[in-house]
Amino acid sequence: MRTQIARAGNPSQIDDAVEAATYLLSGGYPVALPTETVYGLAAWAMNPDAVLRIFNVKDRPKFDPLIVHLPDVGWLNGVAKVPVADRPLVDRLVKKFWPGPLTLVLPKKDIIPDLVTGGLETVAVRISAHPIFQSVIQAFGQPLAAPSANRFGRISPTTAQHVMEELGGKIHLIVDGGPTQYGVESTVITVREESIWILRSGPVTAEQLRPFAETVAIANRSALPNAPGQLKSHYAPQTPMKFLEPDVRPFADRTKRMGLLAWCSDDDARGFHMVEVLSRKGDMREAAASLFAKLRLLDAEGLDLIVAEPVPDEGLGAAINDRLRKAAGNG
Repeated sequence: MRTQIARAGNPSQIDDAVEAATYLLSGGYPVALPTETVYGLAAWAMNPDAVLRIFNVKDRPKFDPLIVHLPDVGWLNGVAKVPVADRPLVDRLVKKFWPGPLTLVLPKKDIIPDLVTGGLETVAVRISAHPIFQSVIQAFGQPLAAPSANRFGRISPTTAQHVMEELGGKIHLIVDGGPTQYGVESTVITVREESIWILRSGPVTAEQLRPFAETVAIANRSALPNAPGQLKSHYAPQTPMKFLEPDVRPFADRTKRMGLLAWCSDDDARGFHMVEVLSRKGDMREAAASLFAKLRLLDAEGLDLIVAEPVPDEGLGAAINDRLRKAAGNG
C-alpha cells in the first residue's frame, strides 16, 4: 500500500485534503489527521469494520478503548447517556473546554459499537479544536474514533513525518497540518455528581478543573483500562528507558551509550552520548510540545539506555511526567 501525505498549508490544499480524507472515511478506511494534541488515526466510529482497521493497523489490543471525536456538541446526547445528577457539571465543562483537549468518559448509548469501547459500558468523547480535524469531521458528518496514529505502545506522533515512520505502507492518507500544538494527549476525566476524577493527565490540568467541582482527584488505575491511555507501559521508545525520581541527578555509565532527556538544562550531561533538553527556558508548554519529538530523536540514535529527568509535577508537568513514567514502563 502506498501512503500519501496531503499537505494542508493553504485553503486549496486544505479543500483537497478534506475531500480525500472524507472519501476514504466513507469507505471505511482510517486516515491520519492532525489534532491539537497529537496526530490521530481516525475512522468512522459507527462502522465496526472501519474501527477494526484501526486496531489492525496499530496492532492495538481490542480491550483498550478508543476516544470518539464528535462533529459538534449536539452529538453528545446522541452517543452518551449523561446522568441527570452529572448534567450540570458536564455542561459547565463542555462550555468551558470544548472544542479542546478534554475527554469525558460517560455511559454510552447502543449506537456506539462495543469494539470502540473495549466492551465497556462507557464511551470517551471529545471535540478537537484543530481546524483541519474540524473541517474533516464536519464534512464527514459523523463521529470519528481516533487514537494516536502510531503503532500500539510506541511514541505518539506530533508531525506527519512521525506518522509516516510509524504507519507508512499501512494506511492510504496522512493529512499534514504541521506540528501539533500541545504534544501530549488529551486529559481524560469522568464525573460523579460534583466530583471530577482524572483518568489521564493532559493539557487541561487539575488546577484548571478545580473551579468546576468540589473534588478533583487522580483516579486509581485498574489492571485493565477503563479509559484510553491507562496502560502502565505506553508511549515507549524501542530503546530501554529509565525515569529518574525527583532530586536524583543523572549519572552516565561510560561503558554504555546513554542518552539524556533533560528538563531545562544540560548541566548534568557529562558522559552522555546524546542530550536533548525539553525547554531551556523552563517553559512547560514548550516541554510538552517537544516531548515526543525529542524522545524519537534519542530513540533513533541506537543508544543502550535513555535516562529521563522529571519536570516539576504541577500543571502540565503532571502530564509530561505521566508520559515519561509510562514510556519507561513504570506508569
